[in-house]
Amino acid sequence: MTALLELTVYFTVWTLITVVVGAAIRNQEWTKEGRDIGLGNRDNLKEATPMGGRAERAAKNSIEAAVFFVPLALVANAAGMDAEVMQGAQIAFWARIAYVPIYIAGIKYLRSLVWIGGVVGYGMMVAAML
Repeated sequence: MTALLELTVYFTVWTLITVVVGAAIRNQEWTKEGRDIGLGNRDNLKEATPMGGRAERAAKNSIEAAVFFVPLALVANAAGMDAEVMQGAQIAFWARIAYVPIYIAGIKYLRSLVWIGGVVGYGMMVAAML
């Protein structure tokens, strides 16, 4: 497996962790009521706490980020351009790792700067392939 594909696996695993943790925080699954919500159909969700809402939005944003990252990485790999896109991929990956806890913690300006860093990483990946 190439380093780019390995990074793509890590990106995907991080996305899964973000979704699971986001749901746990949003539903307060450490409580009995939260576990019942998490194990149920979620038909009658109560209003999320501010942190729960941020965790839920961070999870959704992580899925959106994977929609950009994974195809770019796979196309680069198929084209034999792993090395050319690797720096952008690493920037996007590490921005994503930083973004989630910053978002959940509610650090708004830093969150936006880190998000922009990830977008720059995607842009570098695209530029390397064009």
